[in-house]
Amino acid sequence: MKYVLLGSLGNITKPLAQKLVAAKHQVTVISSKTAKAAEIEKLGATAAIGDLNDTDFLTRTFKGADAVYTMVPPGESENRKQQMRREGNSLVAAVKAAGIKKVLNLSSIGAHMPAGCGPVSALYFVEQAFNALDGVDVKHLRPAFFYTNLLNNIGMIKHAGIYGNNYGLDTDIVFVHPDDIAVVAAEELQALSFTGKTVRYIVDDIRTSKEVASILGNAIGKPELPYVQFTDEQALQGMVQAGLNEDSALNYVEMGQAIRSGEMFAEYKKEPVQQGPVKLEDFAKAFAAVYAKS
Repeated sequence: MKYVLLGSLGNITKPLAQKLVAAKHQVTVISSKTAKAAEIEKLGATAAIGDLNDTDFLTRTFKGADAVYTMVPPGESENRKQQMRREGNSLVAAVKAAGIKKVLNLSSIGAHMPAGCGPVSALYFVEQAFNALDGVDVKHLRPAFFYTNLLNNIGMIKHAGIYGNNYGLDTDIVFVHPDDIAVVAAEELQALSFTGKTVRYIVDDIRTSKEVASILGNAIGKPELPYVQFTDEQALQGMVQAGLNEDSALNYVEMGQAIRSGEMFAEYKKEPVQQGPVKLEDFAKAFAAVYAKS
């Protein structure tokens, strides 16, 4: 079969492309960066270099595909949510114009929230735009919080000796490893058995902030690593000082508020799915290796 994948060589799309190429499918990977073309071709896939806002480019690339794997990158613009919705609308228009009948769309846990969940709330509107397409089967993948996002805390742990965020010590966080998302995506694309407009959650583990601090701390030789709950203002200031633009920082603070209230994970918890194989203790080994080299 012929597949077109968004996401360049990201930590989901690259292993997904590798799995599909290994299964002898025809794969095209879209990237916005010309420098990625050679690496994409090295995987055995075809590189398509262009802009997600260029609906004509997307339409040409999508035409003839059996299915398209879509995703909207978080971006770092001065209006992050607006950028994501604009790119999502471009993808939807291209799917319609190209006559695509099967779409596997990478969304996120929390995408049931039209407001109040930072950049994830933009994905609510992307989902709704896809759901409005007639005659197109769409499955939205809603993975949990990526384990790999924890790597962003290495600087804080090294320099301040703490791990923290703007949610509480006993707050549940629902996690997944990107590799497991790629496994599910490959399964869905090769079967193409989904019909209508549906959602699939992908989860590996649920742990509290206190447990995260303990497990990561033990992995890096800091068993007493404390978890500190920041105020929203402290979290905002910390992210801006670390180099994020204010819009992105505000979006992350808002997502932290949704985690703190439990609303980000509420829809998933109504009907929890079977958890995947990678637990936090497993990821902690990879975390420790990166920490040691940083």
